[in-house]
Amino acid sequence: MIRLSARLFSAAALVALAVPASQIFAQTQVPAAPPQAPAQGPAAQTPAAPAVQVPPVAPKPQAPVFPKPNPANFTAPTPTADTVNAFLQANWGYDPNRMWQVQAILKTQVQGLSKVVVFVGDKTGKQRPQALEFFVLPDGKHIITGDQIVAFGAHPFADLRAELQQRADGPSRGAASKDLELVEFADMQCPHCKEAQPIMDKLVTDFPKAHIVFQNDPIPSLHPEAERAAEYGVCVAKAAGNTAFFQFVAAVFEGQDGLGTPDGATLTLNSAVTKAGQDPTKIAACAAQPQTKAAVEASRTLASDIGINEVPTLVVNGREVPVNIPYDTLKQIIEYQAKLDGVALQ
Repeated sequence: MIRLSARLFSAAALVALAVPASQIFAQTQVPAAPPQAPAQGPAAQTPAAPAVQVPPVAPKPQAPVFPKPNPANFTAPTPTADTVNAFLQANWGYDPNRMWQVQAILKTQVQGLSKVVVFVGDKTGKQRPQALEFFVLPDGKHIITGDQIVAFGAHPFADLRAELQQRADGPSRGAASKDLELVEFADMQCPHCKEAQPIMDKLVTDFPKAHIVFQNDPIPSLHPEAERAAEYGVCVAKAAGNTAFFQFVAAVFEGQDGLGTPDGATLTLNSAVTKAGQDPTKIAACAAQPQTKAAVEASRTLASDIGINEVPTLVVNGREVPVNIPYDTLKQIIEYQAKLDGVALQ
Protein backbone atom coordinates (compact mmCIF):
# COMPACT_ATOMS: atom_id res chain seq x y z
CA MET A 1 0.00 0.00 0.00
CA ILE A 2 1.51 3.29 -1.10
CA ARG A 3 1.52 6.28 1.22
CA LEU A 4 2.76 8.93 -1.22
CA SER A 5 4.63 7.82 -4.33
CA ALA A 6 5.88 4.35 -5.08
CA ARG A 7 9.42 3.73 -3.86
CA LEU A 8 10.89 0.58 -5.32
CA PHE A 9 14.07 -1.05 -4.22
CA SER A 10 17.04 0.33 -6.09
CA ALA A 11 17.49 -2.52 -8.57
CA ALA A 12 13.84 -2.54 -9.63
CA ALA A 13 13.59 1.24 -9.67
CA LEU A 14 16.52 1.67 -12.01
CA VAL A 15 15.15 -0.89 -14.45
CA ALA A 16 11.61 0.47 -14.33
CA LEU A 17 12.82 4.00 -15.06
CA ALA A 18 15.07 3.00 -17.95
CA VAL A 19 13.78 4.16 -21.32
CA PRO A 20 13.76 1.93 -24.43
CA ALA A 21 16.74 2.44 -26.69
CA SER A 22 15.67 0.37 -29.67
CA GLN A 23 17.02 3.02 -32.01
CA ILE A 24 20.55 2.24 -30.75
CA PHE A 25 20.51 -1.50 -31.30
CA ALA A 26 20.08 -2.86 -34.82
CA GLN A 27 17.52 -5.58 -35.35
CA THR A 28 18.83 -8.59 -37.25
CA GLN A 29 16.50 -9.70 -40.04
CA VAL A 30 16.69 -12.92 -42.00
CA PRO A 31 16.93 -12.10 -45.75
CA ALA A 32 14.31 -13.59 -48.04
CA ALA A 33 15.24 -16.55 -50.25
CA PRO A 34 16.27 -15.53 -53.84
CA PRO A 35 13.63 -16.13 -56.55
CA GLN A 36 14.04 -19.31 -58.58
CA ALA A 37 14.96 -19.04 -62.31
CA PRO A 38 12.20 -20.09 -64.69
CA ALA A 39 12.43 -23.68 -65.98
CA GLN A 40 13.89 -24.28 -69.50
CA GLY A 41 13.21 -26.99 -72.08
CA PRO A 42 10.55 -29.70 -71.90
CA ALA A 43 10.26 -29.46 -68.19
CA ALA A 44 8.86 -26.00 -68.72
CA GLN A 45 5.68 -27.56 -70.23
CA THR A 46 5.06 -29.73 -67.17
CA PRO A 47 2.89 -28.13 -64.49
CA ALA A 48 4.93 -27.42 -61.44
CA ALA A 49 4.05 -29.16 -58.22
CA PRO A 50 2.48 -26.92 -55.60
CA ALA A 51 5.13 -25.11 -53.60
CA VAL A 52 5.53 -26.32 -50.04
CA GLN A 53 5.34 -23.41 -47.65
CA VAL A 54 8.07 -23.70 -45.04
CA PRO A 55 7.43 -21.47 -42.06
CA PRO A 56 10.33 -19.13 -41.34
CA VAL A 57 12.50 -20.00 -38.35
CA ALA A 58 12.67 -17.20 -35.86
CA PRO A 59 16.23 -16.20 -35.02
CA LYS A 60 17.43 -17.32 -31.62
CA PRO A 61 17.59 -14.42 -29.18
CA GLN A 62 21.12 -13.23 -28.56
CA ALA A 63 22.71 -10.96 -26.02
CA PRO A 64 22.90 -7.35 -27.23
CA VAL A 65 26.17 -5.88 -28.42
CA PHE A 66 26.58 -2.41 -26.96
CA PRO A 67 28.34 0.27 -29.01
CA LYS A 68 31.83 1.12 -27.86
CA PRO A 69 31.83 4.06 -25.41
CA ASN A 70 33.22 7.31 -26.77
CA PRO A 71 35.92 8.77 -24.47
CA ALA A 72 34.60 12.23 -25.35
CA ASN A 73 31.45 11.38 -23.34
CA PHE A 74 33.40 11.09 -20.07
CA THR A 75 33.77 14.74 -19.15
CA ALA A 76 32.94 14.71 -15.42
CA PRO A 77 35.76 13.98 -12.95
CA THR A 78 33.38 12.12 -10.65
CA PRO A 79 32.04 9.55 -10.31
CA THR A 80 34.47 7.19 -11.97
CA ALA A 81 33.26 4.40 -14.21
CA ASP A 82 34.57 1.95 -11.59
CA THR A 83 32.32 3.50 -8.93
CA VAL A 84 29.29 3.36 -11.22
CA ASN A 85 30.03 -0.27 -12.05
CA ALA A 86 30.41 -1.14 -8.36
CA PHE A 87 27.09 0.58 -7.62
CA LEU A 88 25.31 -1.34 -10.37
CA GLN A 89 26.97 -4.58 -9.31
CA ALA A 90 25.64 -4.07 -5.77
CA ASN A 91 22.14 -3.47 -7.14
CA TRP A 92 22.00 -5.93 -10.00
CA GLY A 93 24.62 -8.56 -9.27
CA TYR A 94 22.04 -11.00 -7.92
CA ASP A 95 20.77 -11.48 -11.50
CA PRO A 96 23.27 -13.52 -13.57
CA ASN A 97 21.55 -12.52 -16.82
CA ARG A 98 21.80 -8.76 -16.30
CA MET A 99 24.46 -6.98 -18.33
CA TRP A 100 25.33 -3.32 -18.64
CA GLN A 101 27.88 -0.86 -19.95
CA VAL A 102 28.67 2.64 -18.68
CA GLN A 103 28.30 4.76 -21.79
CA ALA A 104 28.82 8.32 -20.53
CA ILE A 105 29.62 10.35 -17.41
CA LEU A 106 28.97 13.96 -18.30
CA LYS A 107 29.39 17.34 -16.68
CA THR A 108 26.23 19.40 -16.32
CA GLN A 109 25.62 23.11 -15.90
CA VAL A 110 25.34 22.53 -12.12
CA GLN A 111 28.68 22.42 -10.35
CA GLY A 112 29.40 18.87 -9.12
CA LEU A 113 26.25 17.35 -10.66
CA SER A 114 27.09 14.59 -13.14
CA LYS A 115 24.88 12.82 -15.65
CA VAL A 116 25.47 9.08 -16.09
CA VAL A 117 24.23 7.06 -19.05
CA VAL A 118 24.23 3.26 -18.85
CA PHE A 119 23.13 0.73 -21.45
CA VAL A 120 21.32 -2.21 -19.89
CA GLY A 121 20.59 -5.57 -21.44
CA ASP A 122 19.79 -9.20 -20.83
CA LYS A 123 22.30 -11.93 -21.70
CA THR A 124 19.54 -14.21 -22.93
CA GLY A 125 18.40 -11.60 -25.46
CA LYS A 126 14.79 -12.03 -24.37
CA GLN A 127 14.41 -8.45 -23.16
CA ARG A 128 14.94 -5.34 -25.20
CA PRO A 129 18.03 -3.30 -24.33
CA GLN A 130 17.41 -0.05 -22.51
CA ALA A 131 19.24 3.19 -21.85
CA LEU A 132 19.28 4.35 -18.23
CA GLU A 133 20.10 7.92 -17.25
CA PHE A 134 20.59 9.24 -13.71
CA PHE A 135 22.23 12.20 -12.03
CA VAL A 136 24.88 11.87 -9.33
CA LEU A 137 24.56 14.63 -6.73
CA PRO A 138 27.54 16.71 -5.65
CA ASP A 139 27.82 14.79 -2.36
CA GLY A 140 28.72 11.68 -4.37
CA LYS A 141 26.46 9.61 -2.11
CA HIS A 142 23.10 9.94 -3.83
CA ILE A 143 21.57 9.87 -7.28
CA ILE A 144 18.35 11.23 -8.74
CA THR A 145 16.55 8.73 -10.94
CA GLY A 146 13.06 9.67 -12.04
CA ASP A 147 11.40 11.21 -8.99
CA GLN A 148 13.51 9.28 -6.50
CA ILE A 149 16.66 9.94 -4.54
CA VAL A 150 18.65 6.72 -4.16
CA ALA A 151 21.82 6.00 -2.16
CA PHE A 152 24.87 5.75 -4.42
CA GLY A 153 28.40 4.45 -4.19
CA ALA A 154 30.33 1.21 -4.15
CA HIS A 155 28.49 0.23 -0.92
CA PRO A 156 25.14 1.98 -1.30
CA PHE A 157 23.30 0.14 1.48
CA ALA A 158 25.86 0.40 4.27
CA ASP A 159 24.61 3.61 5.91
CA LEU A 160 20.99 2.49 6.08
CA ARG A 161 22.05 -0.91 7.36
CA ALA A 162 23.92 0.71 10.26
CA GLU A 163 21.01 3.04 11.02
CA LEU A 164 18.48 0.22 11.20
CA GLN A 165 20.76 -1.89 13.37
CA GLN A 166 20.57 0.99 15.84
CA ARG A 167 16.96 2.14 15.46
CA ALA A 168 14.80 -0.82 14.34
CA ASP A 169 13.46 -1.91 17.74
CA GLY A 170 10.25 -3.74 16.84
CA PRO A 171 9.48 -7.31 17.90
CA SER A 172 11.77 -9.81 16.26
CA ARG A 173 12.15 -13.49 15.49
CA GLY A 174 14.97 -15.64 14.22
CA ALA A 175 18.61 -15.12 15.13
CA ALA A 176 19.78 -12.69 17.80
CA SER A 177 22.70 -11.50 15.66
CA LYS A 178 21.99 -8.56 13.34
CA ASP A 179 24.64 -9.54 10.81
CA LEU A 180 21.75 -10.36 8.46
CA GLU A 181 18.84 -8.14 9.46
CA LEU A 182 15.51 -8.13 7.66
CA VAL A 183 13.23 -5.29 8.75
CA GLU A 184 9.61 -5.46 7.62
CA PHE A 185 7.64 -2.20 7.61
CA ALA A 186 3.96 -3.07 7.68
CA ASP A 187 0.43 -1.87 8.45
CA MET A 188 -1.93 -4.45 9.98
CA GLN A 189 -4.94 -3.16 8.02
CA CYS A 190 -3.09 -3.21 4.69
CA PRO A 191 -4.26 -6.08 2.41
CA HIS A 192 -0.86 -6.30 0.72
CA CYS A 193 0.78 -6.65 4.12
CA LYS A 194 -1.55 -9.54 4.87
CA GLU A 195 -0.51 -11.18 1.60
CA ALA A 196 3.13 -10.78 2.62
CA GLN A 197 2.87 -12.69 5.89
CA PRO A 198 3.23 -16.22 4.44
CA ILE A 199 6.32 -14.93 2.64
CA MET A 200 7.76 -13.57 5.89
CA ASP A 201 7.03 -16.88 7.64
CA LYS A 202 8.87 -18.73 4.87
CA LEU A 203 11.86 -16.39 5.21
CA VAL A 204 12.04 -17.26 8.91
CA THR A 205 12.34 -20.93 7.94
CA ASP A 206 14.68 -20.48 4.98
CA PHE A 207 17.04 -18.02 6.70
CA PRO A 208 17.53 -19.24 10.28
CA LYS A 209 20.54 -16.93 10.69
CA ALA A 210 18.47 -13.82 9.89
CA HIS A 211 17.25 -11.39 12.53
CA ILE A 212 13.73 -10.51 11.31
CA VAL A 213 12.02 -7.42 12.73
CA PHE A 214 8.39 -6.28 12.45
CA GLN A 215 8.30 -2.48 12.39
CA ASN A 216 4.90 -0.80 12.70
CA ASP A 217 4.18 1.67 9.93
CA PRO A 218 0.41 2.34 10.06
CA ILE A 219 -1.20 4.68 7.54
CA PRO A 220 -4.29 6.13 9.31
CA SER A 221 -5.34 8.16 6.27
CA LEU A 222 -5.93 4.90 4.39
CA HIS A 223 -6.55 2.47 7.26
CA PRO A 224 -8.33 4.13 10.19
CA GLU A 225 -7.86 1.18 12.57
CA ALA A 226 -4.24 0.40 11.72
CA GLU A 227 -2.86 2.71 14.40
CA ARG A 228 -4.94 1.10 17.14
CA ALA A 229 -3.88 -2.35 15.94
CA ALA A 230 -0.24 -1.22 16.17
CA GLU A 231 -0.81 0.11 19.70
CA TYR A 232 -2.35 -3.19 20.79
CA GLY A 233 0.63 -4.98 19.28
CA VAL A 234 3.09 -2.83 21.22
CA CYS A 235 1.28 -3.74 24.44
CA VAL A 236 1.12 -7.46 23.68
CA ALA A 237 4.87 -7.47 23.03
CA LYS A 238 5.49 -5.50 26.22
CA ALA A 239 3.35 -7.87 28.29
CA ALA A 240 4.38 -11.23 26.86
CA GLY A 241 7.30 -10.87 24.44
CA ASN A 242 7.98 -11.60 20.80
CA THR A 243 6.26 -14.96 20.48
CA ALA A 244 2.96 -13.57 21.78
CA PHE A 245 3.31 -10.54 19.51
CA PHE A 246 3.61 -12.64 16.36
CA GLN A 247 0.66 -14.76 17.48
CA PHE A 248 -1.30 -11.54 17.85
CA VAL A 249 -0.22 -10.23 14.43
CA ALA A 250 -1.13 -13.51 12.72
CA ALA A 251 -4.59 -13.40 14.28
CA VAL A 252 -5.14 -9.76 13.28
CA PHE A 253 -4.19 -10.44 9.67
CA GLU A 254 -6.41 -13.53 9.65
CA GLY A 255 -9.38 -11.44 10.81
CA GLN A 256 -8.38 -8.30 8.90
CA ASP A 257 -11.81 -7.83 7.33
CA GLY A 258 -13.15 -7.13 10.82
CA LEU A 259 -11.05 -3.96 11.02
CA GLY A 260 -13.40 -2.23 8.60
CA THR A 261 -15.43 -0.54 11.35
CA PRO A 262 -14.51 0.69 14.86
CA ASP A 263 -16.76 -1.88 16.56
CA GLY A 264 -15.53 -4.66 14.31
CA ALA A 265 -11.95 -3.62 15.01
CA THR A 266 -12.54 -3.86 18.77
CA LEU A 267 -13.86 -7.40 18.42
CA THR A 268 -11.06 -8.40 16.04
CA LEU A 269 -8.28 -6.97 18.20
CA ASN A 270 -9.69 -8.40 21.42
CA SER A 271 -9.94 -11.82 19.78
CA ALA A 272 -6.34 -11.58 18.58
CA VAL A 273 -5.20 -10.58 22.07
CA THR A 274 -6.96 -13.61 23.53
CA LYS A 275 -5.33 -15.91 20.95
CA ALA A 276 -1.98 -14.50 22.07
CA GLY A 277 -2.82 -15.53 25.64
CA GLN A 278 -3.38 -12.02 26.99
CA ASP A 279 -6.20 -10.12 28.72
CA PRO A 280 -8.01 -7.80 26.26
CA THR A 281 -9.02 -5.36 29.03
CA LYS A 282 -5.43 -4.87 30.17
CA ILE A 283 -4.09 -4.58 26.65
CA ALA A 284 -6.74 -1.99 25.72
CA ALA A 285 -5.82 0.08 28.79
CA CYS A 286 -2.13 -0.12 27.86
CA ALA A 287 -2.89 0.87 24.25
CA ALA A 288 -4.52 4.09 25.43
CA GLN A 289 -1.40 5.23 27.30
CA PRO A 290 0.61 8.15 25.84
CA GLN A 291 3.85 6.15 25.93
CA THR A 292 2.27 3.45 23.77
CA LYS A 293 1.13 5.97 21.20
CA ALA A 294 4.63 7.50 21.29
CA ALA A 295 6.18 4.09 20.57
CA VAL A 296 4.02 3.67 17.46
CA GLU A 297 4.81 7.20 16.33
CA ALA A 298 8.54 6.58 16.79
CA SER A 299 8.32 3.52 14.54
CA ARG A 300 6.43 5.50 11.92
CA THR A 301 8.99 8.30 12.17
CA LEU A 302 11.77 5.80 11.50
CA ALA A 303 9.98 4.73 8.32
CA SER A 304 9.63 8.35 7.25
CA ASP A 305 13.24 9.20 8.09
CA ILE A 306 14.62 6.49 5.82
CA GLY A 307 12.16 7.18 3.00
CA ILE A 308 9.76 4.25 3.30
CA ASN A 309 6.70 5.30 1.28
CA GLU A 310 5.17 1.92 0.61
CA VAL A 311 4.03 -0.97 2.79
CA PRO A 312 4.92 -3.72 2.94
CA THR A 313 8.61 -2.98 2.42
CA LEU A 314 11.41 -5.26 3.49
CA VAL A 315 14.86 -3.82 4.17
CA VAL A 316 17.61 -6.42 3.86
CA ASN A 317 20.83 -5.14 5.43
CA GLY A 318 19.90 -1.65 4.28
CA ARG A 319 18.59 -2.71 0.88
CA GLU A 320 14.89 -1.93 0.26
CA VAL A 321 12.94 -4.76 -1.37
CA PRO A 322 9.20 -5.06 -2.07
CA VAL A 323 8.04 -8.18 -0.21
CA ASN A 324 5.48 -9.29 -2.77
CA ILE A 325 7.85 -10.11 -5.62
CA PRO A 326 8.37 -13.70 -6.80
CA TYR A 327 9.77 -15.61 -3.85
CA ASP A 328 12.68 -17.09 -5.78
CA THR A 329 13.80 -13.57 -6.71
CA LEU A 330 13.41 -12.33 -3.14
CA LYS A 331 15.44 -15.24 -1.84
CA GLN A 332 18.09 -14.66 -4.51
CA ILE A 333 18.43 -11.00 -3.48
CA ILE A 334 18.76 -11.87 0.21
CA GLU A 335 21.41 -14.49 -0.49
CA TYR A 336 23.32 -12.06 -2.69
CA GLN A 337 23.16 -9.27 -0.11
CA ALA A 338 24.40 -11.64 2.58
CA LYS A 339 27.31 -12.56 0.33
CA LEU A 340 28.14 -8.89 -0.28
CA ASP A 341 28.20 -8.28 3.48
CA GLY A 342 30.29 -11.36 4.23
CA VAL A 343 27.50 -13.13 6.10
CA ALA A 344 27.69 -16.94 6.04
CA LEU A 345 24.25 -18.51 5.69
CA GLN A 346 25.32 -22.08 6.47
